[in-house]
Amino acid sequence: MFIVEAILHALQISFVMVWEVFWPLAFGFLLSAIVQTVVSKRAVASALGRPDFKGFVLSLGLGAASSSCSYAAVAVARSLFRKGASFVNAIIFEFASTNLVFELGLVLLILLGWQFVAAEFVGGLLMAVLLWILFKLTLRKRMVDEAARQAERGVFGSTHEAHGEMDMSITDGPFLSRLFSPRAFTAISHSFFMDLNALYVDLGLGFLIAGALAAWVPNSWWQAFFLADHPTLNEFWSPLIGPVISMLSFVCSVGNVPLAVVLWNGGISFGGVISFIFADLIILPILNIYRKYYGGRMSLYLLAVSYAAMALAGFLVGGAFQLLGLAPTNHNVTVFETQPAWNYTTLLDLAFLALIAVMAWRFVTTGGIEMLRAHSRRPDAGAKLVRDAVCGMTVDPATAKDKVEYGGATYHFCSAGCRSTFERNPARYMAQAVHVGHAHSTPAMSGGNMDREPSAIDPVCGMTVDTEDAEYRSFQKGETYYFCSAGCKATFDKDPGKYIGRPRTESGG
Repeated sequence: MFIVEAILHALQISFVMVWEVFWPLAFGFLLSAIVQTVVSKRAVASALGRPDFKGFVLSLGLGAASSSCSYAAVAVARSLFRKGASFVNAIIFEFASTNLVFELGLVLLILLGWQFVAAEFVGGLLMAVLLWILFKLTLRKRMVDEAARQAERGVFGSTHEAHGEMDMSITDGPFLSRLFSPRAFTAISHSFFMDLNALYVDLGLGFLIAGALAAWVPNSWWQAFFLADHPTLNEFWSPLIGPVISMLSFVCSVGNVPLAVVLWNGGISFGGVISFIFADLIILPILNIYRKYYGGRMSLYLLAVSYAAMALAGFLVGGAFQLLGLAPTNHNVTVFETQPAWNYTTLLDLAFLALIAVMAWRFVTTGGIEMLRAHSRRPDAGAKLVRDAVCGMTVDPATAKDKVEYGGATYHFCSAGCRSTFERNPARYMAQAVHVGHAHSTPAMSGGNMDREPSAIDPVCGMTVDTEDAEYRSFQKGETYYFCSAGCKATFDKDPGKYIGRPRTESGG
């Protein structure tokens, strides 16, 4: 009975926190979806091309206006890097899109108070400046070139990559007509639920872990761990250990705010909370994605400079707020004692639940479920990839169920929703499809033939290979096979039959 009561107590705390921040989260996701609908990722990439101060400012602004999912942000950063953004600007954009977003500020305001919102904003700007300075002083062109070569291989990092490359932005026509059009309603609903799909695990884990820690770990243990009885040591120790706790929690994005609430209640310093929140981009799963995207050396480099910047930013902001008398001194968090009641929180929660239901209807009836399934599918080795002309996702024609023959070309789609959207106005998306091809340095084919793509899958290791620049190729049974390295080609040549049975590769014609 004691165990059951303990579990129920932890779940109750988790539920109360969810109920308190439900409408801010929904509102933040909605704003992010609107921005993604009216701002094209291609426009973002072109704006972030130069690693100068203007590019730095644009990276911060555009990142702050984008999605808050850490995994999607990492995928978007690589996509922007491959499309021409500088590496420094891509990483700054990634940081801003998870730590300077609107919904994070709202959740902090509800759970911890305005001082933490102000410190998050000021500290976020400070950390971005520190990152930029560290990159300028320590990042060598050779490392960036190595990262670019690794990024171009297109190694699979997470199932959120499809969300990162998806672009349903509407850029033709006046702003208000775009924003209130049926196309925008569809795009907003898709972006909203794609963001939610990318974040629900982290959010759920964050609230459940926070509830368990609040219910089961006594404050005396946390106070001893954070040296709360030694205020001076606490101010230095907390910003250093906060990012380490975040790394080991495996929880990122807005999901780590409930954990920050527990740590603050347990005695971590004000600056320690800020550095803990900043560390969502160096949790162990994301470090592993860095390794796949940019190589092991760059992964360790990003860990080192990010940790240094976030620890220093947390310490400086905490100290500045202490000197100005702005840092709160009461560590008691009232949300642990709150119960749902008929107040503005409940009314807003219910209003946003109704709005989410309407968007869910739009999402389901416009092919959203099929798109989610397409996002979760990993391309097979040897697959010839094409782009969905509507949403920008890469699609394997061998497995895509939806396609259209138009103008002598075959267009493949991730879902029935994208296919029907294309069918209503093919001319609009034919132009977009050709533009995507040019973005990958592939000449437009006569007749708009989209079957010839610049990408193929290395049948040995599964990496994406640029067929125009691939140095290693083999020809078997009328097919051309492309490889990322001499080692993969040698492995294939020793036993071609082992790999030829897999889905077809790029044709030599």
